[in-house]
Amino acid sequence: MSVPALGGLSGGSGSVLNVLATALDGLTTRSEVIADNIANVDTPGFRASTVEFESSLRDAVAKGDAPTLDPEVLAVQSPVGPNGNNVDLRKELMAASQTQFSYQLMTRAVSDQFALLSTAVGA
Repeated sequence: MSVPALGGLSGGSGSVLNVLATALDGLTTRSEVIADNIANVDTPGFRASTVEFESSLRDAVAKGDAPTLDPEVLAVQSPVGPNGNNVDLRKELMAASQTQFSYQLMTRAVSDQFALLSTAVGA
């Protein structure tokens, strides 16, 4: 699921909303990868993956560029079990919890931005 771009908004709030939308897209991708890892916890030979998008988002924001989502899905480099699988269920569940918390923070920030816009236009 991709969060629609908020390109019609210019200036401060639009920029913030675009960054938040991009972050939500990255978190959604991460959630999908974590779910795939958990679903394959007992699949012989399955290798876990992780998603990295924060550094490219941070770099784009620091440079003043429009944020774009380019999440990297990376193979997890951890020891494998006897069946060739390297999914660590405890780590995946913790990552799922952290991702859910981050997603909630981002959606709250989006809501706050819309409240500010609503106040600014006198609604």
